[in-house]
Amino acid sequence: AVLSQREGFNFRDVLLSDCAPLNDLTKRMLDACPSIRCMRDPTRGGLATTLNEIASMSNVGMVIEEERIPVRESVKGICELLGLDPLYLANEGKLIAICPSEEAERLLEVMKNHPLGRDAEIIGRVTEENAKRIILTTLIGGHRILDMLTGMQFPRIC
Repeated sequence: AVLSQREGFNFRDVLLSDCAPLNDLTKRMLDACPSIRCMRDPTRGGLATTLNEIASMSNVGMVIEEERIPVRESVKGICELLGLDPLYLANEGKLIAICPSEEAERLLEVMKNHPLGRDAEIIGRVTEENAKRIILTTLIGGHRILDMLTGMQFPRIC
């Protein structure tokens, strides 16, 4: 949405910003699951970079399932057209939460019952293997390492 406004792109599909205040959603999440281990917004460097930062600081690995990552079709299409990877785009009104696996379904239900969490998904798991690495299981069943964003973040929001 930011890029289309800055560059004056006139796409057929309307791209809406995902900026939103997450304080009410996070309060409900913490009330329902006080054992949440980590919450982060994927603003700088998107989902891939934020997961890498978490894994690096925590000395853990992660396995993420591409098919479970909620990306709007309009965003996928525009990223494909512009040669961008949506996993590295800033997301102002989204969050990543890591909790004990036995509480994940309950936390997901709480999130989905909030307007700002209705598209929430469990996208992967934390592992002891491959410390400090994010492994993406691709749509065709392969594996890809998701690295930190290198170079200039595009587009920057703030």
